[in-house]
Amino acid sequence: MKSPWFLSERPAVLAILALGLSATLSACSSGPKVPDWSINAVGHVERFTEAYLKGDSRVEMREFDLARAETARTGRPDLVARIELNRCAARVASLVFEPCEGFEALRTDASEAERAYANYLAGQVNGHEAALLPPQHRALAAADLASIEDPFSRLVAAGVLMRRTAATPDTVAAAVDTASRQGWRRPLLAWLGVQARLAEERGNTDEAARIRRRMDLVTAK
Repeated sequence: MKSPWFLSERPAVLAILALGLSATLSACSSGPKVPDWSINAVGHVERFTEAYLKGDSRVEMREFDLARAETARTGRPDLVARIELNRCAARVASLVFEPCEGFEALRTDASEAERAYANYLAGQVNGHEAALLPPQHRALAAADLASIEDPFSRLVAAGVLMRRTAATPDTVAAAVDTASRQGWRRPLLAWLGVQARLAEERGNTDEAARIRRRMDLVTAK
């Protein structure tokens, strides 16, 4: 684990807080047994995030409910808040800009770092809060999207830039490339839609048509 904000460094997931597991999960066999709920929660978060990005809403809802139930068994609202934040991060990565209602219900009992991440997803993080973000997202303060190595984190950061109306055509192109490489259907379609609209606004109808053919390919059965 590189950071206490990570649940996993495996491809296809996660942007936010570890469930208090960084030290525990990295502790070798000589350490105490990792609680079953924490192992289960990590797996469910990975699966609901991946399912959402692939466009499988049925699996996403089931795995989200299981992840939330596992953490709720601890009686710790901060852990449940992190599940909600990860769900909202996947939506921002896919340009679904809606209130993170699940987190807001838990905001009072969340930590300052969790509140900072929620504000970041809403495009409202300030200078003080930026220092509390996961390291890969602090780079966004310098608009340095290319420095974010993790694909999911890069897409989330691109979504935040779009939400702040600070995204450039290069931001959009990077997001399209990232989603395409990972095979993440939902964000790919969202970002291709933005790219097509930009081409139309430039009067480049051939380019817009090419992009829309690409979108048709993604949605074809």
